[in-house]
Parts: sequence; structure tokens; C-alpha cells
Amino acid sequence: MLNKQIALEWMEEMIANPSLRRHCKSVGMVMEAYAHKLGEDAEEWAIAGVLHDADYEQYPEEHPNVIVDKLRSIGKEKIAHAISAHHTRWGKPYNTRLDKALIACDELTGFIVAVALVRPTRLEGLSVRSVKKKLKTKYFAAGVEREEVYKGVELFEVDLNEHIQFIIGVLQQNAEALELA
Repeated sequence: MLNKQIALEWMEEMIANPSLRRHCKSVGMVMEAYAHKLGEDAEEWAIAGVLHDADYEQYPEEHPNVIVDKLRSIGKEKIAHAISAHHTRWGKPYNTRLDKALIACDELTGFIVAVALVRPTRLEGLSVRSVKKKLKTKYFAAGVEREEVYKGVELFEVDLNEHIQFIIGVLQQNAEALELA
């Protein structure tokens, strides 16, 4: 039976890079918090967040198909589909709130962590305004695709400011576990 703890173990077996591990954990935390807020399956949403990039380090050319196939092989189609659709260029449909949440949380959570990492106080005192200012700086965290951030917000039908604030709040609550205190 797949649960959040097993998903974390799979992710840690597949990923050696500490930054990518932190990314997967942070997206899992944000997804879980959104599921609680929206009355969705928190375990399912956390698993999707934790595993969404689990195969990226070992299989970058096949990503996300390795983890998607693994999930499908154990009957976790809903999570597998969300992970298969977590980038708009892959052309997958966004059928569920889970699909939309994952795309809305992935790039933006990674971006907010990047913002925190360059601040002396990390997450403490981080504001929506600071994050939005950095979003406009194309050379800052250049690997984060701004268009994906905005498309995700649009698909998930959330206000950008509220979404950023929500993610900051979740990350602040988990700052020690994410080594961002």
C-alpha cells in the first residue's frame, strides 16, 4: 500500500541531490496543505508532490515516465496522471483538481525556495511582494519557467498573491524540516 512515508522512501532512493530532494519534499508539503484546505485526499496529494520529480535525476530523458509507470503498475492512476501532466508542454489534459494543483505548486514552490535561499533570514519575513519582484527578474532562478507559474495559477483558478502567500506559509511552518530556518 502506497502512503506518504513509502513515497518519501522511494523519492530518497531515486534522488541523491539534496536540492532536488528538498524540492520534492516542499512540493509534497504544499500539496498536502492545499488538500486539507480544499477537502481533498491529503495523502494522495502529498504523494503526488513528493514523487512528481522522483525520476528526474536518474532518468532525465524519460522523466516523468519512469515514476508514472511505477505508479500505474500499482494502480495509482490518478497520481500517475497528475505527475504525467505537471508541465504544460507535455500536452496532457488537466482533468482533476489534483492535476491542476500540481502544476500550480511545482514551479512556484521551487521558485519561492530559491528566493528564500538568497535571503539572510531565509523564509522569515518573506513577503509576496519580494517573490513577485524576483519573478520579474528573468535572470534570477532562470531555470524556473515563469510561463508555467502563470499557467498553473490560471488552471488552478487561484489568485497569484494568495497562492504565493499560501505557499510561503506552508514553507514557513516546515522551515526546519526543509533546512530553510
